Amino acid sequence: MEQNIFETKNIKLLYLKMAIPVVLGMVVTLIYNLVDTYYISQTNNTALISGVSICAPLFTFMLAVGDIFGLGGSSVISRLLGEGKIEEARKKSSFCFYSSIICSLFITFFMLIFKPEILSLLGTTNETFFYAESYYKYLVLGSVTIIFSLVPSNLLRTEGYAVTSMAGIIFGTIVNIILDPIFIFKLNYGAAGAAIATIIGYSCTCAFFIFFIAFKSKKLSIRLSDLSFDFNTMRAILFIGLPASITNLMQTIGLTLTNNSLNRYGYETVALMGVVLKVVNIATLIIVGLAFGGQPIFGYNYGAKKYAKLKETILFGMSLTAGTGIVFALTMSVFSNPIISHFFSDESLILSGAQMLRMQMIGIPLFAISLVITCCFQSTGKALSALLLSICRQGIVFVIVIKLLMEIFGLNGIIISQSVSDIVTVFIALILFRISLGKEFFGSKEKSQKQDL
Repeated sequence: MEQNIFETKNIKLLYLKMAIPVVLGMVVTLIYNLVDTYYISQTNNTALISGVSICAPLFTFMLAVGDIFGLGGSSVISRLLGEGKIEEARKKSSFCFYSSIICSLFITFFMLIFKPEILSLLGTTNETFFYAESYYKYLVLGSVTIIFSLVPSNLLRTEGYAVTSMAGIIFGTIVNIILDPIFIFKLNYGAAGAAIATIIGYSCTCAFFIFFIAFKSKKLSIRLSDLSFDFNTMRAILFIGLPASITNLMQTIGLTLTNNSLNRYGYETVALMGVVLKVVNIATLIIVGLAFGGQPIFGYNYGAKKYAKLKETILFGMSLTAGTGIVFALTMSVFSNPIISHFFSDESLILSGAQMLRMQMIGIPLFAISLVITCCFQSTGKALSALLLSICRQGIVFVIVIKLLMEIFGLNGIIISQSVSDIVTVFIALILFRISLGKEFFGSKEKSQKQDL
């Protein structure tokens, strides 16, 4: 894949070319999430469903760790490729790969040692502890595969291999979908079976990526000879990677806080919210794919000082993701009852779940705009702005909102808190964008065009 793929004048076509494979990969992932949720719901064991839902923050935490090296590395590498520094990009990619493995091994050890304390923090009860513990144990043992997979899936897109990134994700997800019913029902492993199938699927994804990078990639490296643990490389990756990972880390905190808040209303409510959030993921994952598709373009044009193209890409990304969010919000609100009825047969649970789904979807279009801005900050090296925005939606803003609304409106306050957080966060995002990229974005048209020549 030649670097001049980013030199095209048709920004919209390039954006879609980079984003669609990411979206397709996300679609396969969300299909797995729904199939996995469906299989688990077919056990008709609400405590089991709740136990698996309680461990959802654990999974998002692993994604957050992977993002340190995946998103941090892709930001740095895309800008280096824009500057024509290919050899330096290879060395930094090798650093990302091996650092993620070392980091994940430490995390595995830590999580196994403090398993009881972490499960308690996640919000397990006497009814759900057995199922949560079964799922937790196997997921932690395979955490290296989950964390590592995020690195090549992001770095390959900086070289233009968006389709390959998608293929690796699809491959592992298909394996996961096939193995789920075998481990959950045929082998009767229940919650543990769902975790085992997940880890095997991620292992297949990792094997696919390692093979491709070793034999096909021209600008990324997994060779030990290219590995360098120098301070400058570590600082450059972590400078963007740590703020980028905060998004998923905040999601971990947000999910944990939500589950703990819902516990007072019974584990059935926790199970219901777990299913609703999986459905909401249909919208969020596709929007994430559309937003992340612009990342290598943001970074390349910023590194090459092509600000007019950068502006065009950002505006198109916002329009595309927000429009998609509006379509999903309207569709899922209208069909909320039949959607939830696929997972529960009890009429009262269906009605409650439909209400949860409608309230969760209100803020999705605003979430889309905030996400594009976050991706732009990460790609252009605006670490402080990326950090501040990342800790808002499901971090500081969410904590304040859910505590306040829970006291005022009870259960309905908990359910609506995410959408209210999205409204507040988008205003913060626009302010930070004006401060961080105002010069490049709002500069004179003539100046931008001159720089692009």
